[in-house]
Amino acid sequence: MVYVHFADGFEEMEALVPVDALRRAGIETKMVSIMGRLNVRGAHDVEVASDILFEDADYDSCEMIVLPGGSEGADHLRAHEGLTKKILSFADQGKNLAAICASPAVVFGSLGILRGKRATCYPGLENEMEGAIRAEGNAVRDGNIITSRGPATAPDFAFALIEMLKGAEIKEEVAARMLY
Repeated sequence: MVYVHFADGFEEMEALVPVDALRRAGIETKMVSIMGRLNVRGAHDVEVASDILFEDADYDSCEMIVLPGGSEGADHLRAHEGLTKKILSFADQGKNLAAICASPAVVFGSLGILRGKRATCYPGLENEMEGAIRAEGNAVRDGNIITSRGPATAPDFAFALIEMLKGAEIKEEVAARMLY
């Protein structure tokens, strides 16, 4: 199970492209709202109905936490105490974590989980990735953590998630079906 987290101000492409690609790969994926309501409004005024609320999510069955970006969305994710506890727990256990755009810096960086890890984020936020080794690339994997740069890198991010969870062959099959 993969949980993609939604907060008001999320970047629509960074959230929905991974959800779509993961589901195409046959990976059970849930859209999790941290807002206390299922409907969440994106940075560009696209409203999305999440599958479940954070309070109802079972993190024991979750194998990956995914965080979209969007400046406002990343701020909401960072401010959610329950989510930050789950992220820190996943980091401590070596479980899979992924973030794109502002979230690698604003969320992961502020929690210190990128120290000594290769990572990328939205240009201009690199200094907020506390202790990270800045890496180039659309999707950067270092062990159990995947980071990515922004809306245009959402497909690369999504395929990196698939490869981590299902392997290169499934990633290539899904990418080919999507004409990538």
